[in-house]
Amino acid sequence: MVTNGDSAASSTRAAATATAGKGRPTPKRRDAQGKRRGPIAPAPLTAKEARARRKAARGTRAERKAASAKRREAAADRRERMLAGEDKYLPPRDQGPVRAFVRDIVDARRNLVGLFMPMALVLIFSMFLAPALQTVVTLAMLVMMLFMGIEGVLLGRVVNNRVRERFPETTDGGYRLGWYAFVRASQIRKMRAPKPRVTPGEAV
Repeated sequence: MVTNGDSAASSTRAAATATAGKGRPTPKRRDAQGKRRGPIAPAPLTAKEARARRKAARGTRAERKAASAKRREAAADRRERMLAGEDKYLPPRDQGPVRAFVRDIVDARRNLVGLFMPMALVLIFSMFLAPALQTVVTLAMLVMMLFMGIEGVLLGRVVNNRVRERFPETTDGGYRLGWYAFVRASQIRKMRAPKPRVTPGEAV
């Protein structure tokens, strides 16, 4: 027959066995989280106290100015590296050796498409200066767009053929690669990003 004393002794031994591995009982979750978080500051009693806390959290004016200058410097450095063509700093659409090769192909060519924006601006301004030329300007712009479409198709074929020769294992190609080349070719050379690495007429 098991007495109450035996039962209490058994419970004590079981508890000791359960905590023998750590040598101490497992703390409650509430107590453990309280120790990790540390003491919680009391809520501000007035609006003035709340503003003072926010100001202290922001730091001094000199610290904020220094942090802002550091952020601007870091942003300028990232932009400079991006314009230089460092793959790590390029947008996803421009990353990789295939896209760099396509940019070199486009930059080494003298593309008629690149003249579209300057010529379009000239035609639009001439239309405002001489409204009677509206029909002529509209026709000229339609002809320009036709030539742009033809050159875009030819450029896309050239780019895809060159890429397949240089990178036979790549899956990047087709319409997307042709459109990428066309968009870069339509930009004014000085405004292209990343900056051109080759000169017009240079062999790629």
